[in-house]
Amino acid sequence: MHAHYFQHVPFEGLGSIESWLEKAGYRITSTKFFESDDLPDTNTIDLLVVMGGPMSVNDEDMFPWLAREKQFICDMIGSGKPVLGICLGAQLIASAMGAKVYRNPVKEIGWYPINGVSLTDRSIFSFPASMEVFHWHGETFDLPAGAIRLAGSKGCENQAFQIGRSAIGLQFHLETTPESAGKMVFHCRDELIPSQYVQTEEEIFSVKPENYQTINRMMDNILTFLKQNNE
Repeated sequence: MHAHYFQHVPFEGLGSIESWLEKAGYRITSTKFFESDDLPDTNTIDLLVVMGGPMSVNDEDMFPWLAREKQFICDMIGSGKPVLGICLGAQLIASAMGAKVYRNPVKEIGWYPINGVSLTDRSIFSFPASMEVFHWHGETFDLPAGAIRLAGSKGCENQAFQIGRSAIGLQFHLETTPESAGKMVFHCRDELIPSQYVQTEEEIFSVKPENYQTINRMMDNILTFLKQNNE
């Protein structure tokens, strides 16, 4: 099995996803757009993971590779193969499938709860009624046509969605580890202007190790769901 991931900046890598992929027996390759925009053949990929980044999906003039990336994502979803998008990755899925991406009324940075939508269809991933997750975003998206909303929050209506059986977009970061959170704070701490949904650096790092373990387990559940749902 072959998993490929798109990485947009050096400090937003796979996080906890890497260990799940390794344990599941995937061969892992990547396109790191800050180094090269070479794209693989979709026919050779069994799972695509699209990571986050500080740019906007609307910045095609500044980052011309965004157009090709969105087309690639659209082709992968059209093939029915599993696609997971995280933060910018979720926004890229939404944009690739024809939905608008725009500035959210508020930034969300830090540990805040999301609220899962109650669903009964077992082919749709289900989040708990409430769980605290790690956020770092300033934009949001409309749901693509046919997408099902999986979660929302007080600060952002569309926090997660699913398209068909194979594509899931997450506005938040379940892959975050203490190390990856540290890298995001180091590189983006100028955004940490405390407000209703923006925590201080101290607040971000004050969470217990169990917080990371909880979100990482949920990420494992999503990856397992995508894999089993498409076998």
